Amino acid sequence: MHRDEIPTPALLLDIDRFERNLTRMASHVRAAGKHLRPHAKTHRCPDIAKRQVAAGALGVACAKLGEAEVMARAGVRGLLITTEVVAPSAVRRLTRLAGEAPDTMVVIDHPDNVRALARAAAEDGVTLNVLVDVHVGARRTGTEPGEPALAIGRLAAEQRALRLRGLQGYAGQCAHVMGWAARREASHASMAPLMDTRARFEAAGLTVEIVAGGSTGTYNIDLELPGLTELQAGSYCVMDLDYRRIGGRTGEAMTDFEMALTVVATVVSVAADRVMVDAGLKAFSTDKPFPPEAVERAGFEYGFAGDEHGRLTLTDPARAPKLGERIEFFPPHCDPTFNLYDRVHVVRGTKVEAVWDIAARGRSD
Repeated sequence: MHRDEIPTPALLLDIDRFERNLTRMASHVRAAGKHLRPHAKTHRCPDIAKRQVAAGALGVACAKLGEAEVMARAGVRGLLITTEVVAPSAVRRLTRLAGEAPDTMVVIDHPDNVRALARAAAEDGVTLNVLVDVHVGARRTGTEPGEPALAIGRLAAEQRALRLRGLQGYAGQCAHVMGWAARREASHASMAPLMDTRARFEAAGLTVEIVAGGSTGTYNIDLELPGLTELQAGSYCVMDLDYRRIGGRTGEAMTDFEMALTVVATVVSVAADRVMVDAGLKAFSTDKPFPPEAVERAGFEYGFAGDEHGRLTLTDPARAPKLGERIEFFPPHCDPTFNLYDRVHVVRGTKVEAVWDIAARGRSD
């Protein structure tokens, strides 16, 4: 298939840019003496996960149990579920997953959950690998650092059906701090309690072979921490407008990784006062205060115009789009944009090389 034969709207992955992104991140992490377990919540696509592992990643992190189940069925191993699994039915699914993929890990932050996981694992004859999830300011999950985390770690270490592997601390509030210097200061301040907790674990004789955290926004910041062992960056493989805006170490835009993900749309209506494309709220993420941006196509600005349509406001009438013209846009936020599509078209130049299923789409259970 030719690139221009793809029905629109459609999600496109520039494979050349994508492959360069994988190589750059893998080289950076390896040079720092660390490991990479990229977050698959970005793409929810087993084909992408497999290529990340082939490029040197230990496995992938999964935001939810459902994502991990899809990855495991596709043969991806080295899975870390970064959100606590608490509901009784989900705990049973987790023990089944551990039977199929024994190296799967899950995070814990509450003693009741520790005991429930241990009980279910013992009943089902499996061992669950666990990391203590430490709260480092993102106001999401995680036990408080220091002694509260140490208490959770001690409790987990006492459970025969659990294997304590270490710690996780995700400072998501730092990922999009504008400006590299400000981001570095914020991230190091947020991660300091995690590093202190690691020291407490070591002093108590508890296992800390893994200390996981970090993001695409802090990929060249958090690896400076001696106590961090692996990076969970996810968006680097495709990038988006949100990450490009935060600034790099030497410039106002983050250009360390290339913009590899686009949505292609078709101009379906042209009038004197408006131009409409067939990609609206169902085609792009809408969680950011800025709209999609056309790829190397000046002359207009995009605005949402309903579920199925986008309105192009002309800024240069001499460059007005034509009826039937195909226009590619960078999405504001890659993660939820992926989750809007069943598949991603993999393109190299003008050729469609493959179509990959976004098999974990909607698996937020």
